Amino acid sequence: MALNKVLRRAKIKRRIRKKIFGTAAIPRLSVFRSNKQIYAQIIDDTTGKTLASAGSLKHEEAQKAAKLDQAVMVGKIIAENATKAGIQAVVFDRNGYLYHGRVKSLADSARESGLKF
Repeated sequence: MALNKVLRRAKIKRRIRKKIFGTAAIPRLSVFRSNKQIYAQIIDDTTGKTLASAGSLKHEEAQKAAKLDQAVMVGKIIAENATKAGIQAVVFDRNGYLYHGRVKSLADSARESGLKF
């Protein structure tokens, strides 16, 4: 049975979320990737609240850059926002996307900016 892209990603996402859970001590870094933008949120799943967020839509310089460069910028911004919120370590949730391309570059730039995975 051939699944379309959306159903396939939803299935992978459920499988990942069974194992990953963000707490107050180590929250979850969730990535959402659309065709034009990329967003990241740091979430505490025990309370269901977003502790920090970043997106390529909010920043002028990210709008003008290529998509891979947008992901690098968002990774740096989410790491800065996390340190402002007092977060040093997170659990990475790739949200059903392959750890490749924009998702990988966002994670790598967040690591380089001081966020521990």
